[in-house]
Amino acid sequence: MIKKILIANRGEIAVRIIRACAEAGITSVAIYADADRHALHVKKADEAYNIGPESIAGYLNAHRIVNLAVAAGCDALHPGYGFLSENPLLAEICRLRHLRYIGPDARVITRMGDKVAARQAMIEAGIPVIPGSDGNLGGLDEAVALAAEFGYPVMLKATSGGGGRGIRRCDSEQDLRRNYDRVLSEAAKAFGTADVFMEKCIVRPRHIEVQVLADSHGNCIHLFERDCSIQRRHQKLVELAPSPQLDEAQRELLGEMAVRATKAVHYENAGTVEFLLDHDGRFYFMEMNTRLQVEHTVTEAITGIDIVQEQIRIADGQPLRFAQDDIQRRGYAMELRINAEDPKNDFLPSFGKITRYFAPGGPGVRTDAAIYTGYEIPPCYDSMCAKLTVWALSWEELLNRADRALQDIGVYGVRTTIPYYHEILKVPAFRQGVFDTGFVEDHPELVNYRTSRPTRELTAAITAAISAHLGM
Repeated sequence: MIKKILIANRGEIAVRIIRACAEAGITSVAIYADADRHALHVKKADEAYNIGPESIAGYLNAHRIVNLAVAAGCDALHPGYGFLSENPLLAEICRLRHLRYIGPDARVITRMGDKVAARQAMIEAGIPVIPGSDGNLGGLDEAVALAAEFGYPVMLKATSGGGGRGIRRCDSEQDLRRNYDRVLSEAAKAFGTADVFMEKCIVRPRHIEVQVLADSHGNCIHLFERDCSIQRRHQKLVELAPSPQLDEAQRELLGEMAVRATKAVHYENAGTVEFLLDHDGRFYFMEMNTRLQVEHTVTEAITGIDIVQEQIRIADGQPLRFAQDDIQRRGYAMELRINAEDPKNDFLPSFGKITRYFAPGGPGVRTDAAIYTGYEIPPCYDSMCAKLTVWALSWEELLNRADRALQDIGVYGVRTTIPYYHEILKVPAFRQGVFDTGFVEDHPELVNYRTSRPTRELTAAITAAISAHLGM
């Protein structure tokens, strides 16, 4: 039995995993760089160890992290998301050091992390893929020839890419010639390899993904889909479960394809199979994420299943507790990523001290956060500081509850995306559940919101001023 887990991550996902460990009676071990000395995950874990002054490099040193886990007496490691979560080296080192890796095998991570190899695996499994190059592009001339064959627009993509990086849309040969070297450079800098492939661009698709769980006993199930179409520059902003844009026949087909894809690559643990849905109702495989997703909370909300605890059970060699027929979805859920960014200033990061923080509450409201009043958001990490997840029985109730929860939450001292989400909830197309990946570009006016300081903030400021004046 797994009794002690090192969490090779930081921020809200580390706090999330720590909570799952606490409920399962498992000792949690946190790691932190100097910039995270006062972070919430350090305070919440049973044990915490410093990994040095480097804000980023420490979280990317697989050998050092595994050595620390072994020295601390851990028998498992959870990578969270980001950092090393899709790096096969970490999984392989864990295997060599007899430390259970809470995720898939290193060979599967390698295969699915290579977008060309993943495409080939899906073709062999009979899963529809986007028309594209058979492998990595051999040069600009080949790219130009293929684009002429497919027809513009096309997408240049880093073979080892992820997180929306190393992707460029090309609407003409001129675009392709201008962007080719840029994508090569982005791929080399971000992923250590300049391999790039090409796909036909599916214009304004819906981005739909399916959560899967698979164990070492041959069992595999899906936990329904999530709609991640509301995104900016390939970065997700709003996630929904289930998708309000699918009918039951589409939902059943998508779940079946996701399970088939998962079994085809002998996958174990939690994963996500991502698809694009075009306006003719055709699904295309996009990629498979071999880790826990940021947006797993909406799936937990509609199914009642703790995905992190299931990850731990699978890594422990236990069979799934559920058959597919046991999985029932109930209601709708929405996750809003609360980023420390200024939407009025091209979403520029807004790091600094949280002067006041109020978490929302009430029925169907969940907050995953790593911030607190007085916490200083470091400038060296991702700008997401909290995730607001809301659940309700109906779509209309979900929209109303989300709006109320956004009014309840308070993050002061830095600018956030909270008012931007208020505006999204007002858009008629969104309220009707009809949108695609072009939603944000279609609504540039959303950043024209007005802000006003709430009464409680003004009252606190006036009280403080009076107290200071009277010398109280």
